[in-house]
Amino acid sequence: MKRCLVCDNQYSSSITNCPTCGAGPTLIDGFYAYAPDFAHDGGGFNSNNFSDLARLEEDNFWFRYRNQLILWSIKKYYPVFNSFLEIGCGTGYVLSAIAKEFPNKNLYGSEIFTKGLSFSSARLPFVNLMQMDARRIPYISEFDAIGAFDVLEHIEEDEQVLAQIYSALKPRGIMLLTVPQHPWLWSATDERACHVRRYVATDLVAKVKAAGFHVLHSTSFVTILLPAMIISRFFKKKVAASEDDRAELEISPWLNLLFSKLLHIELVSIRSGISFPVGGSRLIIAKRM
Repeated sequence: MKRCLVCDNQYSSSITNCPTCGAGPTLIDGFYAYAPDFAHDGGGFNSNNFSDLARLEEDNFWFRYRNQLILWSIKKYYPVFNSFLEIGCGTGYVLSAIAKEFPNKNLYGSEIFTKGLSFSSARLPFVNLMQMDARRIPYISEFDAIGAFDVLEHIEEDEQVLAQIYSALKPRGIMLLTVPQHPWLWSATDERACHVRRYVATDLVAKVKAAGFHVLHSTSFVTILLPAMIISRFFKKKVAASEDDRAELEISPWLNLLFSKLLHIELVSIRSGISFPVGGSRLIIAKRM
């Protein structure tokens, strides 16, 4: 079902405009926009970074590993889903992996910036894409699964977003989250990425439960590389912000290969049931009851 953001009426998802008040999305840059005021200046992220992400994430060890972890999570906790919404889909890198692994599913992607959606559209011309503010999701009891991958840390009102995700899920639907964790890892890298926080696991789990979810699984990841993260964040020589941003993604091929192999060992461990207490990021899978 859709939920009108003006009058709160609920109506069929097949209808574009609210049959009660007539409100509906506007068309911006070729995409339906439910939060048009933020389409070009949504805040919380530098939209100029989309081009670098689209160019680099395909071969970068971290993005590849996160995709493997996401796909494993879906296969384990909801392999028979029919509809999936990714909030903050960016360049479409995650959704393209889900589309390949789970063909013939109803996939949706949302992004506050239409600039990001243009990259997603090039990768995924068959996916339903929309401009949307995650704090006001125009759906209710609509999706089998919703993912937000490294999105919550960009939004001050994260509890509001979790509540909106809960409402947009069907009963027994699942939510998948990844976020950066450990406030003591905070650095200029987080500031450049427009993060408003790094999470403490217990605080995030409490927020997820407060939104009504039952937590199915919670684990740190990028645990094996935590020492390298600490060295990189706190001890490397300072360089210009733009150069440092590129350095985060453009690492040498041999180091990229080494990190990939190390993280494969970690992935096998997580698949076997190990939950790591510390790591650069955290994965949470939770169910709407």
